[in-house]
Amino acid sequence: MYASFGRLVEARRILDDKGGEVDAVCWNAMIDGYLRFGEVEAARELFESMPDRSMISTWNAMISGFSRCGMVEVAREFFDEMKERDEISWSAMIDGYIQEGCFMEALEIFHQMQKEKIRPRKFVLPSVLSACANLGALDQGRWIHTYAKRNSIQLDGVLGTSLVDMYAKCGRIDLAWEVFEKMSNKEVSSWNAMIGGLAMHGRAEDAIDLFSKMDINPNEITFVGVLNACAHGGLVQKGLTIFNSMRKEYGVEPQIEHYGCIVDLLGRAGLLTEAEKVVSSIPTEPTPAVWGALLGACRKHGNVELGERVGKILLELEPQNSGRYTLLSNIYAKAGRWEEVGEVRKLMKERGIKTTPGTSIIDLGRGEVHKFIIGDGSHPQVKDIYQMLDKVKERLQMEGYEPDPSQVLFDIDEEEKETAVWQHSEKLAIGFGLINTSPGTTIRIVKNLRVCEDCHSATKLISQVYNREIIVRDRIRYHHFRNGACSCKDFW
Repeated sequence: MYASFGRLVEARRILDDKGGEVDAVCWNAMIDGYLRFGEVEAARELFESMPDRSMISTWNAMISGFSRCGMVEVAREFFDEMKERDEISWSAMIDGYIQEGCFMEALEIFHQMQKEKIRPRKFVLPSVLSACANLGALDQGRWIHTYAKRNSIQLDGVLGTSLVDMYAKCGRIDLAWEVFEKMSNKEVSSWNAMIGGLAMHGRAEDAIDLFSKMDINPNEITFVGVLNACAHGGLVQKGLTIFNSMRKEYGVEPQIEHYGCIVDLLGRAGLLTEAEKVVSSIPTEPTPAVWGALLGACRKHGNVELGERVGKILLELEPQNSGRYTLLSNIYAKAGRWEEVGEVRKLMKERGIKTTPGTSIIDLGRGEVHKFIIGDGSHPQVKDIYQMLDKVKERLQMEGYEPDPSQVLFDIDEEEKETAVWQHSEKLAIGFGLINTSPGTTIRIVKNLRVCEDCHSATKLISQVYNREIIVRDRIRYHHFRNGACSCKDFW
């Protein structure tokens, strides 16, 4: 609205001179201008000085502006104080929470909106679907799909793509495909969502086949999706062929993200020397994400020497990224090099680095979502959950299961390590799911980090012993556990 802060100040002077003669549009524009320049207190002071604060549009400007500035809690205060709200008010608050990654809060606002009999318009639905996708809230997402059908809301490129993304991220790739097939107006983002969904579910061949059938020019994101599919499917040669075709056949110049995909592709397949050569061949400076892909491969294949070298590079590039310290510690711990583990932990303490705790979310349906943190003791059913997990562990041990102590980053005795791995957030969510769902019901979990090897092995066995399908979405991909096996074929 305002090209410079100086013009904004001049506009404010004129506004003060005219006072009550200025209409709502001008007040809103001024408030929006201040917030776009990050002048939060000036915006609040201007709002307080308005002769008439009953206009909904002005409150909406405050909510949107504070949300845009990352001050979602302040935006919520304004939202709660509003005597009247319109659809824009609700949408602004939902968007604000989603922007800050507060997906549960976004859904709570949407539920409140429904309770107050506010009929959601088309423009708010993609935002709510984004929250559903991130939480794995399938039932809520399906409700929105049904609502759109019932109210004859057309699945255009935006809404249709949001539905495809939601279904894929909620574990229903079949429903994502159904929506994709029925979309009359597919944009490149629609193809990207479907290809990315197939890749996430380990259906590499299907993702490649869909890519070959695109009737619209692919873009950079398309190639990230299809190369990721090759990486997670172990299709090294196919991935290299597609990468080499980007510039020649499609006129898409490979970006650093695509080189990162190739490093990941080779690294996952154990071709660490080749992966390191790709890093050296990148025409620009390798990003932390590229080095991170190589470090992850070192962790997977136990290459301590290369992992140590790459890990030190990453700690220089991203000294505040806790995940890099954790991965390097994990490489040392798996090799039994506890002194080095201690050195990494000491460095973290000196730099004030806090690790991201493992968090898992389970959707019971009917809008009921529960969250668990590693070692969680705060849930109302915590005693029942741990009792259930004790029973689960006993049954698994009868089937030959043994906990994997290498997943614990502390040099403690074996019994303590066994206890520690059984307090991982996805195990807590599974225990809760076994208690609160009917026998044979699918358990759906979303985790913020990668699934560890012990949880992966245990969940495979739980799916067999308890005759359950357990669907876990980790930070990178989906794992469908059925009858003692996983859809990733133990390649993740």
